[in-house]
Amino acid sequence: MKQGQGWSPEQPEQHYLVQPRTVAGGGDIRHVSEYLRASGWRDRSTKRGPVRMESPDRTLRVAYDPHGQPGGWTIHGKATGANEEWSAHLGRQTPVEIVAGLTDALTLPRSAHAPNVWAPLAESGWNARFEGNSYSATSPDGTAWLQYRQETDGTAMWWTGANDTRGNSWRGAFTPTTPLHVVQAFATQLASPEPVMRPRGRVPHSSKIRTWSVSVTPSQLGAWQQARINTARAATWSRNSHRSARPSTSTPPYAHAGSARTRR
Repeated sequence: MKQGQGWSPEQPEQHYLVQPRTVAGGGDIRHVSEYLRASGWRDRSTKRGPVRMESPDRTLRVAYDPHGQPGGWTIHGKATGANEEWSAHLGRQTPVEIVAGLTDALTLPRSAHAPNVWAPLAESGWNARFEGNSYSATSPDGTAWLQYRQETDGTAMWWTGANDTRGNSWRGAFTPTTPLHVVQAFATQLASPEPVMRPRGRVPHSSKIRTWSVSVTPSQLGAWQQARINTARAATWSRNSHRSARPSTSTPPYAHAGSARTRR
């Protein structure tokens, strides 16, 4: 049968699965911002300015500014009740999938279980050790780390980052008041062995990465992105429904942020 005039089949586009994710490059920031928007966060960005997202209760803010010093992601939580003010900064080359580990967690209720920041690192074979006043864990290939360091004057800080000689290095820091379940969610994505997807032309030039070429149609890519947004909307609808019906007596199950990730 003859196709209608102007009809053309979808053309696959070349993408790459990149591993390890820690030095895969920054990626598309909409992976973070669109999930927050679908979770009911307000977009406070200005035209041609940094991306700024604010939680519905106005206690949390996530911003991305590639041009500031130091450029990258800034996450801030206001003091609320028993929670102290906290903040985190992640460099511009931090992969968005790892950033989303932190920011996705901000949209979810806390688990009833006590958080363990080091557990996901240990499960992925990271090497943990004490070094003076700090406790550190390093990825098996040595490219990434997470450290909790306490200085002699009593001050403390979480430090993280990844090393690469070809411009894909990044650093991050969290104040010691950062909620531990947030740091754990970040650590889970930091240590994940799953590759991340990058389009052709956005794959880092590095001897430390492995890549696999895959053909992806625009509709496939759009469907995967939409599935992630749908996950956020469904979780938000569920929480709002429970609140309007009765006081919540249980914690909804954690919806893994990677449900629409790149391994297909």
